Amino acid sequence: MGRYLVTGGAGYVGSHLVLALLDAGHQVTVYDNLRQGHTQAVLPPATLIQADLADRITLDCTLADGPWDAVFHFAALSLVGESMQRPFFYLAENAGLGIGLIDSCVRHGVSKFVLSSTANLFGNPQRIPIDEAEHIEPGSPYGESKLMLERALFWADRIHGLRSACLRYFNAAGADSQGRLGEDHNPETHLIPLVIDAALGRRQEIAVFGQDYPTPDGTCIRDYIHVADLAQAHLRALDALDHRSVTYNLGNGAGHSVMDVIRTVEQVSGRAVPVRMADRRAGDPAVLVAGSDLLRRETGWAPRFDALPTIVAHALAWREAHAGGYEKK
Repeated sequence: MGRYLVTGGAGYVGSHLVLALLDAGHQVTVYDNLRQGHTQAVLPPATLIQADLADRITLDCTLADGPWDAVFHFAALSLVGESMQRPFFYLAENAGLGIGLIDSCVRHGVSKFVLSSTANLFGNPQRIPIDEAEHIEPGSPYGESKLMLERALFWADRIHGLRSACLRYFNAAGADSQGRLGEDHNPETHLIPLVIDAALGRRQEIAVFGQDYPTPDGTCIRDYIHVADLAQAHLRALDALDHRSVTYNLGNGAGHSVMDVIRTVEQVSGRAVPVRMADRRAGDPAVLVAGSDLLRRETGWAPRFDALPTIVAHALAWREAHAGGYEKK
């Protein structure tokens, strides 16, 4: 049984990773300021330390209470559009505080570190699917902040021997198949829960931005990966750190258009989705699909819930049961 610290473990992806660790019999401590996370998403027997990464005293005391088999780092601001409006805030919060965490890990003898990175490193991909050899050109200050953390981890390994896994994943979606956890953001920006809310009558409509992309139906194509599969990939990457530091792109390897998602929600829910056609948004690439062959080949990982109707069904079940999110069922 291992002992793990998960920053941002009360958030969407982080909480599902915590659940995967608990299901595997590990001991987990969550470190989260609850700015975006939820107390109810930290399931027992995990423990919660409510603190900010900027609180260096609490952070150091937490890491000093070792040993820790690894640190998983999810805590971050993650709105690409907001980062374009507040670039220095994002760089200071994500990169600055993240580097402080890495420094504390080194000083307290942590040997393994798993980073929640992003496909936003590839702002203008030249090849689809996008593999690890793709040219890195962050599409926003948010992506830049994650790149800075990847570089900090490179030097932490080279100088101090801290092995790290950088997981650059695409669109997390879905919910725990047993209904224990789900997706609850304020504001919500992810397509699948927004479409589900439109189907359930909780929002007036769903806007489709652009219908003239070079795709089969003219709408953008994205790679949606089930959040539980994402969590399992983190555990497989952790095992790889027994040998060396690793970097993996992470997705299903298949794309679905905006209209595919809308039609699937209609099919699974049995409800119509009100749609409003809108102009393209600046900076939206036509197609973003991950190439995860390296992860699959080196770790044996494969998604269990790769079918879009399954992803939607799990998200819908949780959202129907939690009309007000975690705060109000």
